[in-house]
Amino acid sequence: MNGTHGPGTALAGSPASTGSPGDGSAPGYLAGRTLPLMVEVVRQFKRRRTLVMFGLLLALPWILVIAFKVGAGSGQPGNTLRISDLATEGGLNFAAFALSVSASFLLVVAVALFCGDTVASEASWSSLRYLLAAPIPRDRLLRQKLIVAMGYSAAAVICLPLMALLAGTLAFGWNDVRVPGTGETIAALEVLPRFGVVILYALISQFVVAALAFLLSAGTDSPLGAVGGAVGLVIVSSILQAVKALGSLREFLPTFWNTAWLDALAPQPDYSGMLKGVAVSVTYSAILIAFAFRRFRRKDVVS
Repeated sequence: MNGTHGPGTALAGSPASTGSPGDGSAPGYLAGRTLPLMVEVVRQFKRRRTLVMFGLLLALPWILVIAFKVGAGSGQPGNTLRISDLATEGGLNFAAFALSVSASFLLVVAVALFCGDTVASEASWSSLRYLLAAPIPRDRLLRQKLIVAMGYSAAAVICLPLMALLAGTLAFGWNDVRVPGTGETIAALEVLPRFGVVILYALISQFVVAALAFLLSAGTDSPLGAVGGAVGLVIVSSILQAVKALGSLREFLPTFWNTAWLDALAPQPDYSGMLKGVAVSVTYSAILIAFAFRRFRRKDVVS
């Protein structure tokens, strides 16, 4: 197993692992066929944390519906216009509320879990070096792990608002959307395409969490540390976001633009904040993922 300890070995994808004649590799070996995506998808799907997390995400909208039904009439009188007060106005209003209360923590934990646990868990089980001894080139192993982790993260971010839309429509009807703050009404069919953009933006805004969790996962054998580090980033960024003394510097924080999607549901949608949020998220995530690959290529894999 000493061959797994250095980035320049055959196990890291050197010419000795290409499978060409006379290179010493096994007959028929092709690096591009190692660790197929479907194999990794099935492996991750069968894990308990995957099933538990998706169960929680799919159950949350129904729990919120029950909470609103049980608490109906128990609130203070008056017609307030917060997003929580308009949640029972219809399916789209309810879906927007469910997304707003889950995006800042629950979805962060889900994305951090899928991306932070993927490589670190192999190291904690002492199976990472055996995967490299298959031999699976390091870049390919990391790429396959990243694709599957991002796929599950995307599914997590998408399934919650869609389930909330279904639950809210069944519970409160398919009505026009009332805008928080102003109380203006917008036709539901007009808002529906915008809500698709909102879900896409919610996914992109989680890229930084995913990338940091993946970077930490590639450098540690502690899944909890990788997941906790990514969640900690969001907590620290949210705290700094409240420090108004930072002025315009706050716009470079990874969480500053997370709620910009609310502007897409206004009577006159404004996408400028969302565009800035996409630029910040994609830039940070690209840098972090590049560091993850660079670090893993040089990592001395001993577990």
